Amino acid sequence: MIAIPKKKIVLLGLMSHIPVAGAAWLTAQYLIGFQRLGFDVYYVEAHGIQPAGMLVRQPDVDSSARASQYIAGIMRRFDLEHHWAFHALHTDGRYYGMTENQVKDLYRSAALIVNMHGGTVPLPEHAATGRLVYLGTDPVELEIELYHNRQETIDFLAPHCAFFTWGLNYGNPDCRMPVSERFHFQPSPPPVVVDLWQADSNPTRQPGVEESLASASGYNAVTRQLGPSDTFTTVGNWRQTHRQVEFKGEVYHWSKHLEFLKFIDLPRQTRQSFELALSSYQEADQRLLESKGWKVRDALTFSTDLDAYRQYICRSRGEFTVAKDQNVRLRSGWFSERSAQYLAAGKPVITQETGFSNILPTARGLFGFSTLEEIVDAVESINANYEQHCRAASELAREFFNYDVVLPKLLAAVGL
Repeated sequence: MIAIPKKKIVLLGLMSHIPVAGAAWLTAQYLIGFQRLGFDVYYVEAHGIQPAGMLVRQPDVDSSARASQYIAGIMRRFDLEHHWAFHALHTDGRYYGMTENQVKDLYRSAALIVNMHGGTVPLPEHAATGRLVYLGTDPVELEIELYHNRQETIDFLAPHCAFFTWGLNYGNPDCRMPVSERFHFQPSPPPVVVDLWQADSNPTRQPGVEESLASASGYNAVTRQLGPSDTFTTVGNWRQTHRQVEFKGEVYHWSKHLEFLKFIDLPRQTRQSFELALSSYQEADQRLLESKGWKVRDALTFSTDLDAYRQYICRSRGEFTVAKDQNVRLRSGWFSERSAQYLAAGKPVITQETGFSNILPTARGLFGFSTLEEIVDAVESINANYEQHCRAASELAREFFNYDVVLPKLLAAVGL
């Protein structure tokens, strides 16, 4: 019997630009999910952005070689060592991992090319396929640019044949994000591969990836720092003062620290402990948070290691986190892939309401909040019946976020 070749899916990603475990897991779960659905999957970087400073810490380091080393380690970890390419458009245009001819043949033969995060400006070889799709993981900014008829944004989107967004409330009556008449965005939640997040799941560490993370970033990525089992945790950036957007005379902020500060007195309102594993913060921020009863951890002590990051989530009591002001006030319905990972690990999640409760059931395993009182009530509810909420979290992850639920809908929308 002649074997029928598998259809190919290419993910255009940004892992060398965001070389942390959260971004790697996000990308890997799309790759693994599509692979488990029977596709031959490939990962390509062709964005033209300089690799992150974490990878290139000295001026004499070959940035393309270091980025390629990092990508190769991640892909080897998931048994995809011959399924990646790095196109060094930020410098000399060389190809790593695959040859130029192989990459261009891959584009031509792919059933689907997914522009992850919308982070890659389409090349002619992407556009020529007619099978390039946009996958937005941070709604609001692009939608507002379309509202203002920003030509650069229109030109960027035009080569795509379908459009997906993590804004799960997009288009609903209470969502204040503008709806584009030309580009029809379809809500699609972040997928998780649930079995990779079970407490008894210990994926084999593949030589190369953690070591390349550690050597490339300068952090001791292999050191184990596991999540505290009695503490609600989260991982993220504290202060990012760029990317504010203006819409109908109001300014909408990107930085999450503005939302955390609204609830800074939370630890004093309950006996429950809370820890924030943060990047992009200063000593003054840490002193302020600790004076209010928060535990603060440097996220980069573990978040450059795939296993340590995963275990931090799996060993936590649950997640407490906020969303960006943009998503909160405009009610985009954005839901974090990290929160989906906590749910997959059977950990209850308390997260700021963005409109996602129009789509996802809450009050069992998942709680949305808008006020300090709602957070305290959620904590008390979870702690009063912890095992029940853990089971509910797992059930919710399987029903709404598992790859075999999310990705078939995306594929069906593009005729696959």
